[in-house]
Amino acid sequence: MIKYQESEEMYLETILLLKQKSANVHAINVAEELGYSKPSVSRGMGLLVKKGYITIASGGEIQFTEEGRIKAEGIYERHTVITKLLEMAGATREIAEENACRIEHVITPELFEILKMYVKNG
Repeated sequence: MIKYQESEEMYLETILLLKQKSANVHAINVAEELGYSKPSVSRGMGLLVKKGYITIASGGEIQFTEEGRIKAEGIYERHTVITKLLEMAGATREIAEENACRIEHVITPELFEILKMYVKNG
């Protein structure tokens, strides 16, 4: 279950970041960004559609549902706050980014809120 949760979150975060660069995001863009195969990403997109996080237009453009956008923004917030915290502790940007990607999938909401307040006030 953790592995699926991680990939679901990675897809949502990647779509969000791609949409910040270009409004028109397709599965091929996600595949290229993550270095995943097109069939893997296609399957992942299908699961995100099934869960109600995205829709895919007839031309293949990916759009967030309201629920999907909120979830993706929450994932990205966890990533950025944890990255900042690790940098504050002395980690390089590269090390902070790499470890934030791991931590963001397993941190409890309660601990995240504590860390978020620490980073905000620190």
